[in-house]
Amino acid sequence: MLPSSLTITLDRSGTRTLPVQIADRIRSAISDGEIRGNTRLPSSRALSGEIGVARGVVEQAYEQLIAEGWIEARRGSGTYVRRISSSTGTRVGRTASSPPPTATTHRRRIRLGTGTPWIPPRLPTAWKRAWRDAGAAPHPQIYPDPLGEPRLRDAVVDLLARARGLHTDSSSVVVTTGSMHGLGLALAALADPGVDDSPVLAHENPGYRVATTTARRAGWSLFDVPVDADGMVTDHLDSAPGQTRAVYVTPSHQHPTGGLLPVGRRRALADFARTRDVMIIEDDYDSEFRYDVAPLPTIAEFAPDRTIYLGTVAKTFGGGIRLGWLVAPPHIVQTIASVRADTGDYPSVPVQNAMASLLRDGEWDRTVRAARRRYRERDRRVTEALAPYGELRGVGAGMHTTLLLPEHTATDVARMASEEGVDVDTLARSTRSPSPITGLLVGYGSLSDEDLVYCLDVLTNALDSVNR
Repeated sequence: MLPSSLTITLDRSGTRTLPVQIADRIRSAISDGEIRGNTRLPSSRALSGEIGVARGVVEQAYEQLIAEGWIEARRGSGTYVRRISSSTGTRVGRTASSPPPTATTHRRRIRLGTGTPWIPPRLPTAWKRAWRDAGAAPHPQIYPDPLGEPRLRDAVVDLLARARGLHTDSSSVVVTTGSMHGLGLALAALADPGVDDSPVLAHENPGYRVATTTARRAGWSLFDVPVDADGMVTDHLDSAPGQTRAVYVTPSHQHPTGGLLPVGRRRALADFARTRDVMIIEDDYDSEFRYDVAPLPTIAEFAPDRTIYLGTVAKTFGGGIRLGWLVAPPHIVQTIASVRADTGDYPSVPVQNAMASLLRDGEWDRTVRAARRRYRERDRRVTEALAPYGELRGVGAGMHTTLLLPEHTATDVARMASEEGVDVDTLARSTRSPSPITGLLVGYGSLSDEDLVYCLDVLTNALDSVNR
């Protein structure tokens, strides 16, 4: 039951979602002293029945409040309001509820990065459980399977079929330490030192800067392919040099501009790969986070014989775990396995076993569902705040939005934001050759609600200032 002093009335015709309304009401009740610290809240099942909503709606509201530090889940006991300081009436370890901080009171830097995800409060517990499972496995005394642990590859096969409609088998899967490790393995397998002194990789411009660095350090040259609102402009591949051996593309949410590559261009890319005898390296970046339409089929589905598919858990479980996978045709897999056997370049067996447990237990699916709800709301807030200032790209997907602006405006806004403690990248960092696409990259994945409000205030104030 709810505490007797608290009632929750929902406006089902309003613009705010039900989880947001529930979270706002509980938050204000804690802040105003209606609910004391250490008070046990009703279970999500009990509260959902009491106010007439689905249980998942309450769970989402609780997850939000846990992430903000208002409440805490105590294992085996329930959900409680965090302890309140008797002298100040504030949550211990956090500031009092107040309007968004101003530039004069905000004392730490915030980075609007594009690749750091939100981690659900329950995930650390799930990771500990998975780590215990890994610890129960036999001690890995010998070097592991060059392709990766079989149980993890089997779990990846199931995940790809379920989440992406990509049907493959474990013999085509190679476990990596992330998508860029997979890119490096792919480039090493595709290069032929006896034929190519400097093989060429066709790459989006603007494009993923880390992929650029990876390719160059592997001895590859780059051929810049422009992008538009739909992603890579595949017609420009016709002018790619003869030394082109591969095309790197982020079709699900083009990094950094957010385009969703249409089916027609995906087929054109597959046709180009077959005609020119090149491989497509498909980095399925952010495909799990779409809020407007379902993800399109992977390019690997159109051209399995011509595609190396890259995936990672960095955008769901966090980059620190350092695990991912690639799916490739048999001759590429065999080459990678041979290189690994020669160099000993293997991911950790215990980490692979822990990841297999997480995937087996459905933790990836639960994490994605929770994060998708959170990012959808963030996407809406960012869109409402920034749409008056320019064209937005990447809306409805991922955990960042691109605001197109003249280059000098983007530079000025980034500088002004930095002076207020907010670091935001311009597209110039991701652009190699001249491009008409310039602007700001506004990441929101790992921010707290308070930080997001503050950052949007800083950006809109800066935009207002430069537009005067």
